[in-house]
Amino acid sequence: MAGSGDERGSRDRSSLPGVSQHGSTDRIVLHVDMDCFYAACECRREPLLEGEPVVVGMGYEPGTDSGAVATASYEARAFGIESAQAISVALSRLPNRERADFENGESDLDRAETGYYRSVDMEYYQSVSEDVRAILRESADRMREVSIDEAYLDVTERTAWDVVPSGDGERTLAAGFARHLGERIAEEVGVTASIGVAPNMSAAKIASDHDKPDGLVVIAPGEVRDFFEPLSIEAVHGVGPVRARELGEMGIETAGDLAGADPGELLDRFGERGRELYERARGNDDRLVRPKGDPKSLNRESALPEATSDPDTCRETVRELAREVADRAIEEGALYRTIGIKVVTPPFEVNTRARSLSGPVQDGALIERVGLELLEEFDGEKVRKLGVRVANLEFGAAEQSNLGNWENASGVENSGAGVGTDADGADSTTEPVSGRPSEPAPRDGQASLTDFDR
Repeated sequence: MAGSGDERGSRDRSSLPGVSQHGSTDRIVLHVDMDCFYAACECRREPLLEGEPVVVGMGYEPGTDSGAVATASYEARAFGIESAQAISVALSRLPNRERADFENGESDLDRAETGYYRSVDMEYYQSVSEDVRAILRESADRMREVSIDEAYLDVTERTAWDVVPSGDGERTLAAGFARHLGERIAEEVGVTASIGVAPNMSAAKIASDHDKPDGLVVIAPGEVRDFFEPLSIEAVHGVGPVRARELGEMGIETAGDLAGADPGELLDRFGERGRELYERARGNDDRLVRPKGDPKSLNRESALPEATSDPDTCRETVRELAREVADRAIEEGALYRTIGIKVVTPPFEVNTRARSLSGPVQDGALIERVGLELLEEFDGEKVRKLGVRVANLEFGAAEQSNLGNWENASGVENSGAGVGTDADGADSTTEPVSGRPSEPAPRDGQASLTDFDR
C-alpha cells in the first residue's frame, strides 16, 4: 500500500499498540474506497485475470456487444475504457480475448491488446462487499456506508494524530492504523482499497482519490488547506462537471481559487451550496460520520481455520453465528422475513441459500433451525467460510411476532459457483410449514447505476 511505512504490530482488531490518549482532539476520519471493485471481484474469483485488462458490463452477455461498462480494471482503462461506455465501443478499443482465435493462428489481433469481458454478478459483489464491511465495522466506532464499495469511518477513539518514528522517518499513528486496515482487507478478502485519512469527511474523500490504486494518503490537521491549494476544482468534494464549468466561468480553476474567492459572490450564484463548497475548499467540514438509515439485513460470518468437511464443526459454527445474529436483531429492534446462510467453498465459490417467512418474526431458535437445515445441502463438501443472515427487516413493530404466528413461505433457492440467489432477490417456490398458503416475501429493488463504481 502506498504511503509512509509502518510496522504491522498486533492483530488487535480495535486499535494499534501505542495509541496515545493525550494527542490532538481533531477527529480522525477514514474514507475507504475499493479499487475497480467489480473487476477486482472477478480477479479474486479468477486469479488468472489478475494484471489483465478486465471489463465488467451491465446488461452484457458473453459473445455479444450489448450493454454498458459498469467498471474496468486499470489495465483496461489504459485502452480508453470508461464507466457507462457502450460495450460496443469498449470492444472496438479492446477486443475480447476469448473471442479471438489465437489457438489456430487465425487472429490478426495482438494478444496484449485484448482483454477479458465479464457480466455483472451483483450477488457475488455484494458478498465480497459484506466481507469488507465486516472488517470496517470492527475497526470503527461509527461508519457510514456510501455504496457497495465505499464507506466513511470515524476512528477518533481508536487511534491518534500523534507522530511516531517509523522505518523511513516519521508517521502518524493514524497512518499506521489505516495501513493496518488496508492490509487486513487485502489479506482476508483479496481485494485492495485506497484509503484517505483526514480530520473531516470531505478531506478524507479527496485524500482517497489522490493516489489510486492501493493508495494511502494522510492529510493531518492544519495541512488540509495547503494540500487542497493546487488541486483542480473538480477534486473538491461536491463539485461535478457542470458546477466546475460554472466556477470556471468565474475564473475559479483550482481548490485554492475557490478557497480565496468572495463567499458573497458564491452565495449569490449558487445559494447555500456555494458557501458549502467554499468552506470545503478551505478544509472546513463539520459533518459527522453517521450511518444511513436502518440496515437492510443483519449478518455474521466466520472464516474457518482451514477448509473442512467436518459436519460438527460446520454445524457448531452456524449455531454460534445464528445466536450472534439473533442477539443483534434484538439490539436493533428488528423483525425479519428472510433467514439465510452463506457457504464459501474453495477457492472462493460463494453459495447462498435462503428461506422466507410470510410475515416478520424475531425468533433466535428459528434462525438456528433454518440455518442448520439449509446447511444440510453442503454435507460432505469442504467449507472455508460460513455466514448467517436475516433480511427483509422491519423496525418499530408494536408487537413481536414469533414462529407460532407465521409459516415458511418459500423453498430454498440455489446458487452456482460465485452466484447466489436469495429469497429476497429471486423467484421462489412455496413450502408452507403448516400447510397454509401464504404470500411471498417482498423483493428488494434491483441494483442501479448508482451502485456501480466509477
